[in-house]
Amino acid sequence: MACRALRGYRRDRQKHSWEFPMKSNRCRVASVVAAFVLSACATAPAPAPQPAATSPGASLGFLPGFLQREVLPNSLLLLPPPPAVGAPAFAADEAAYRSTRALRGTPRWDLAVQDADLRFPGSLGTFSCAIGAPITPQDTPLLYDLLRRSTTDGAVATNAAKDHYKRVRPFAEYNEESCTPKEEGILRTNGSYPSGHTAIGWTWALILTELSPQHADAILQRGYAFGQSRVICGVHWQSDVNEGRVVAAGVVARLHADDGFNVALREAKKELDAVYRKGLKPTRDCAAETAALVPQK
Repeated sequence: MACRALRGYRRDRQKHSWEFPMKSNRCRVASVVAAFVLSACATAPAPAPQPAATSPGASLGFLPGFLQREVLPNSLLLLPPPPAVGAPAFAADEAAYRSTRALRGTPRWDLAVQDADLRFPGSLGTFSCAIGAPITPQDTPLLYDLLRRSTTDGAVATNAAKDHYKRVRPFAEYNEESCTPKEEGILRTNGSYPSGHTAIGWTWALILTELSPQHADAILQRGYAFGQSRVICGVHWQSDVNEGRVVAAGVVARLHADDGFNVALREAKKELDAVYRKGLKPTRDCAAETAALVPQK
């Protein structure tokens, strides 16, 4: 999604409550997803959002979620406040942050950098190795759009707590560089608690586990690592990541009460089963990914 796609774009507040205004010639985004992909503004194309049902995989832009904002889990009501400075839980957050600084320059650090990029279509390749198949607009257009739309649901559900607590991120707290320095400006203005990236990744993982139960362990392991990448990057505390998974669980549970989601899920299942029968391979270097995820000694 490019800057031009964000500028002045408004969606009916009665339906999705989205707004992407401009301020002082810079993209100022209300959506956490838009904030995550802001770094793509200079190069990414800017097509208008289109309903997945009419053109699966046709657009690289932003898709509406399945759920209206008012029926999504309210993260402010769902979650406890973030750990207070000086509390034992905050000490654990600090310890988790410090323990990951030694990963800078390792393959695991590089994977965390890759996980930070939520631009489509590449971001959905995150789970390609885990499911043993491609997730692309060409090979699996229905699955691709199912996950794109659920991205919106997972991200928006974190906004209430993010906006309320406005928790400072670790890299900003310690004035240290994150794994994505070009994004630090926007991340400093976007609350850390809970982690939107983690909510998105765990939403994807839970959905994919239903679609490919024979790969459940690998999918959940990759989804867990996706969240941990945010700690490694220095852009989230461990408690942000933990609660991001809680939000995602609530989102997926609520999605199952939506007829549109259930239809899309069934069609994506048929599509993925057909891909398995064809023997199509993952789009990423699975050996390198596996090696990167081996715990450092």
